[in-house]
Amino acid sequence: MAEVTYWLWLTTRKGLGAVGALTVLDHFITPERAYYGEREDYEPLPLSDFAKEALLDKSLDEPNRILGECDRLSMRIMTFQDADYPQRLRQIADPPAVLYIKGRTFRFDEEAAIGVVGTRSPAQASRQRAERFGMELAANGALVVSGIAEGIDSCAVRGALKGGGPVVCLLAGGADLHFPKENRFLYDDVAAVGALISEYPPGTPHKGSHFNPRNRILSGLCLGVLAVECGPSSGTMLTVNHALDQGREVYAVPIGLDERCARGTNALIRDYKARLVEKATDILEDFAELYPAKLAHLAPLSQQVLQARLSQPDRPREREEQTRERTHAPGRERIPQAQQKSRFTDDELSVLAAAADRARSADELVEQTQIPAKRVLSALTMLQIQGAVEERPGRRFYALVELEG
Repeated sequence: MAEVTYWLWLTTRKGLGAVGALTVLDHFITPERAYYGEREDYEPLPLSDFAKEALLDKSLDEPNRILGECDRLSMRIMTFQDADYPQRLRQIADPPAVLYIKGRTFRFDEEAAIGVVGTRSPAQASRQRAERFGMELAANGALVVSGIAEGIDSCAVRGALKGGGPVVCLLAGGADLHFPKENRFLYDDVAAVGALISEYPPGTPHKGSHFNPRNRILSGLCLGVLAVECGPSSGTMLTVNHALDQGREVYAVPIGLDERCARGTNALIRDYKARLVEKATDILEDFAELYPAKLAHLAPLSQQVLQARLSQPDRPREREEQTRERTHAPGRERIPQAQQKSRFTDDELSVLAAAADRARSADELVEQTQIPAKRVLSALTMLQIQGAVEERPGRRFYALVELEG
């Protein structure tokens, strides 16, 4: 039997949790040995009677169901004993025993990962700040890590995608369940170029009780955490407390005293000694010497590029669903040659040119552009976020803008 099955058996025992699972592991060394334990073997463990009783349930139906779902969803299961399990997570007080990953697998210990967090109901100015910080962090080589909730999280994620970098989102439920549902397309975008990560198996609802445990993983994977806007008593403050307990850096965006959203982040600066930051490079300068390969050329985006990207609409997928049956896109925006390099990467420009005359599949675009498939898929994701390409029936893609020759 595959070893991972025993990991899933251990981590699905009711009443155990992450700390309990690692307590069992400390005693038995491997989940397989724990599985074959008897009642008397469990008695010395510092666990509740309920948890010990759960260990006597040897059914593998649930682990096998989870394995089947992970195969179906192309999700990887990473265990605490895997060689590439992040050392950053190993060092926190209660590391997750198992992680479910949809998308890329990152070497987090080699990444300049920065968490961006905040309220779900931010002021408009804070939404813009979150998107700008996400974009600038990604454009300068950082790995943006966030949740995927509405508000600051989703703004930072969209900004990171517009900045051309990958992004990682930590979830409070199964990666196959979209929460909130309005962000379902954002899930697809993140999985295409980055990763969705959860300690909860597929099919697990996103519950309020899951968010604080999720937060300690988010901060644990990062070098530092940036709070863009938050209340004085909020989930963001819980994330900040995790970050401080884990020895991570904490940053906060200052907000004018007359703004209703000022209390949380200003309190972080005043009471928690969070570092006041105005731009992404204020954060990344702290880590440039430690991660020179990632952050060697720190520089803020030019105002022209920044404005061009920020002015691009977020992915208009709901509108696309209403217009997928169109056979053509009349009145396409013409992009002057002088603006093309500031708005699109070379790969994106090649894909736009190839999809200008008719809708093409990803395979056709790879063949026509001679760009590797991974880069074509990444370019398509970015172009859809920018509203420059639409996906039509049959997974075919059509350019919504026209490049001036």
